[in-house]
Amino acid sequence: MKVVDIADEIYRELGSITTLSIPAIAYWVRSNIGTLNSYINTNYGISDTYEIEDTSVEIGEQEKAILKKMYYVYYYDVKLRAALVTMDTDTVVEVSDQGSRVRKLNRNEISKTLSSVRNTEYQTLLTLINAYKLNKSTPLDVAGDDTVEGFYPSVGSVFNRTDAD
Repeated sequence: MKVVDIADEIYRELGSITTLSIPAIAYWVRSNIGTLNSYINTNYGISDTYEIEDTSVEIGEQEKAILKKMYYVYYYDVKLRAALVTMDTDTVVEVSDQGSRVRKLNRNEISKTLSSVRNTEYQTLLTLINAYKLNKSTPLDVAGDDTVEGFYPSVGSVFNRTDAD
């Protein structure tokens, strides 16, 4: 799958926000393939045709979902940082005079909401990573000797699994 296709999916899933662009998201995706590899222990890279692949094997749907979730966490991090930077510029929340009222956004509440959404996205990312690793894992060793049938004498301990004495 091409980088621009993943960037386009991210752009559309975020609601085609006017402050974002597909090239900016594509740049982020290209820049964070290494982070994806670190998270899920893979070797994906960008080919000359901007395909994300690992030795001619394209990126799968599970890997793509993790990469998209990584972008969502990044997106809400940027929004949260912007809200925190502008928080100390406006201290007035509401002004009323002679029957008219002006209400400004409470930036503290906005930052709390953004922080909550970011934390939710991050927890979902961790869940996706853990599920991916569990799905792709294979046991390295099986403990015990299940290839040799045990000897079970009729007399003695019922838990004896050794060869005949």
